Amino acid sequence: MASSSTLIAQHDAVVAALSAVPDDPALYSSIDDEILLRLARTTAREQQLVTTNAALIAGEIARRSAPQLGSTGLAQRLGHRTPQELVRVTTGSTKREASTAVRVGQLVATPDSPPWLAPVGAAVVDRSLSVASAEAIRNGLGEPTLDVSVEMLRDAAARLCALAPSVDADRLFQIARQQRDAIDEAGIAHRERRQREQRSLRFRKLPDGMSQLIWTLDPESAATVSELYDRTTSPRRGGPRFVNPDDAATSQALLGDERTTEQLVSDVFLDLLRSGAHADSSQLLGTGAPVLRVLVAAASLEAHEGHGHIEGQSTPISIATVERLSCNGVIEPVEFDETGSVIDLGREQRLYSRRQRIALAARDGGCLWGDCERPPSWCEAHHTKFWARDGGSTNLEDGVLLCRHHHLLLHNNGWEITHDGGKYFLIPPPDIDPEQRPIPMHTKSAALREMLG
Repeated sequence: MASSSTLIAQHDAVVAALSAVPDDPALYSSIDDEILLRLARTTAREQQLVTTNAALIAGEIARRSAPQLGSTGLAQRLGHRTPQELVRVTTGSTKREASTAVRVGQLVATPDSPPWLAPVGAAVVDRSLSVASAEAIRNGLGEPTLDVSVEMLRDAAARLCALAPSVDADRLFQIARQQRDAIDEAGIAHRERRQREQRSLRFRKLPDGMSQLIWTLDPESAATVSELYDRTTSPRRGGPRFVNPDDAATSQALLGDERTTEQLVSDVFLDLLRSGAHADSSQLLGTGAPVLRVLVAAASLEAHEGHGHIEGQSTPISIATVERLSCNGVIEPVEFDETGSVIDLGREQRLYSRRQRIALAARDGGCLWGDCERPPSWCEAHHTKFWARDGGSTNLEDGVLLCRHHHLLLHNNGWEITHDGGKYFLIPPPDIDPEQRPIPMHTKSAALREMLG
């Protein structure tokens, strides 16, 4: 077995070899088609080998971060929620790339990997199966049921591994799904239930300040959404136009609307959400329609110039938008001094009040821990001077926002938070940094960063 130094030397040699390959576009424009395609196949093989090694490493990170290890696992000990997050931060990969690497790596590194995917794990190790193809087989075959045994799926996986070198990963997924259907004709109800369980809606912020919803729908839900989508866009996409007079007028109005089809759908669905929240908020924390909290300097509002910020969003909004939103809202001032500090309420109460929570949200802009992106609504107020241990006060100077994960991590793993003149610092435990050097904690509030310069 290779030693640690040998492994590092081998990987360094690969990096050096790839770095030595010329990158002048003129070299590629001068070669013939046959050589160009040969190079394409060679680089694909290089990429396969690199991603395979990355998956093996990610799998080992996942093994050392197993849930049963709790806060002593590698990922949580270093301040990360999951091994996927640790892989993403360490390698600079995307969430999807990191998740795929961990899933495929776990087929090899963890003892409890699915037995029906043993041929897939073996093929990844011997470098005959790419990470993308391994993921395609895993997703396409699914899991055993009462009607589909482990042995049946293992045999199908072996056949797919043999076929993989001759097809791309997308096609391999389709074939894997077809094989699952062929051996599980009686499992339609089960697959339907599984699809229902896989429904999800995720919200993520994009680097340019925009945000994105990723909505994965089971077929039944998709039929409902699709019907609303078609009713919104049908005239734009060649749908029926010879309808009753009222619908004809609506159709003509949609055709003449200056918004793009995508903008139109976005606005219609947003209006549906707003209306639904007004009609029934029984499944929401809080009541009524969604609340937007706008942060703006009093001087800007009085002078009708400058800009503000919507809490939880990184990009500014114009003063005109601030004024428009304030027409339908309530103005609640939160005052800061020159250091960014806000009001104190002393030690009369154990929990932070609603007004203090608003002030903390305006000051911290979300979880203060590292690069955590959790917004204020996902956070808990932490006493930097513990209420019981230190006799801490429920004032804003001694309070910071932390998401639940980092709040638990702080208490369970011996981290501390200190502050000095409105600046907050994270103190790691000795097993992370024997010198316990303070790590600056920075506000996630764009509005406050601008105010402080």
